Amino acid sequence: MAGYGYLAGLISSLVPGSSMTFNIRDGYLEALARGFKGSLLTQNDYHNLMQCEKLDDMKLHLASTDYADFLQDAPYPLETSVIIEKCTERMAMEFKHVRNTSVEPLTTFLDYMQYSYMIDNTILLISGTMHNRPCDELLEKCHPLGMFEGMASLTVNTTVEDRYQWLMVDTPLAPYFKKCISEEKDLSELHIEIIRNTLYKTYLEDFYRHCKYMGNSTEEVMCEILKFEADRRAVTITINSFNTELTPDDRPALFCNFGNLVPHGLQLLAKATDDSNVRAALEFDNTWRKIYDNSGDGRDGSKTLEDLFFEEEVKLCKMAFEQQFHYGIFYAYFKLKEQEIRNIEWIAECIAQGKKDQIQRKFIPIF
Repeated sequence: MAGYGYLAGLISSLVPGSSMTFNIRDGYLEALARGFKGSLLTQNDYHNLMQCEKLDDMKLHLASTDYADFLQDAPYPLETSVIIEKCTERMAMEFKHVRNTSVEPLTTFLDYMQYSYMIDNTILLISGTMHNRPCDELLEKCHPLGMFEGMASLTVNTTVEDRYQWLMVDTPLAPYFKKCISEEKDLSELHIEIIRNTLYKTYLEDFYRHCKYMGNSTEEVMCEILKFEADRRAVTITINSFNTELTPDDRPALFCNFGNLVPHGLQLLAKATDDSNVRAALEFDNTWRKIYDNSGDGRDGSKTLEDLFFEEEVKLCKMAFEQQFHYGIFYAYFKLKEQEIRNIEWIAECIAQGKKDQIQRKFIPIF
């Protein structure tokens, strides 16, 4: 038995994602994540929410689900922002429980998941400061999973380099933020967007490398999901740059170096000047071609490109649960939870504004 223990330890150290030792380290948390998935709102739950006439009715229906009494202390009258805040707090509570119970290498994987929220919070604070928003107001809007020590200092009006040198050195974002250093003294809207996209590019490339290193089913599941995310960002950056100061020469530096559109699709996206050029770039991938062809302007019941992005992400995340012994289910579950919160927000907004007939337009079923 001693020899087996040594061999198992050796395999675990050489093959981080080995299924031979997965259950020993992570079996409980994998089962927990699958249990969390079972608590996501069902079609029947959504049907009940769609029948509500006011937000207090939504509160009652949500109380009968796994959300239970999470709105018990919510102020009256109930507002959509309060519902979403409480839903997000519950999601953060679940994540922190998994993170605090985990051991390596799962702990590092979960840290990578948190980096995206940290990036969003960082950009929110920098952008808000540029528009002279109060510090307390900005911190209230930050995602709880993206909080880190010294965040409030980001609201100080300094250059990007100062923020890196003084504030970001001891945070996980430092390696990503380093590539955003600029000598510009004033931050423009364009510059902030470049910082956001550069942070995400370097982060996703790093996360992708880490998942490749993990190997086995984690590599298989996560690399497919991250490829989709890299492609989605490339398409979004291209379309949003039309008629802006961001030139075709600037785009390649913001694209990830991996994805299903690499290399020919990205080369054409970098040169694209209109929607027809984008369509031509997506010819290289069947999934992307179908998504773009099926997208509309959101009127007359059509789905926007963003809606179809979310639908494809849900599809990929649901598929992650079809395999075992991998960390992709943790990523997949919390992405599905984010979509559930978006669904609740959309339904609540439609009810609050008396536009229940619009609910189906952006509602994306999960299970």
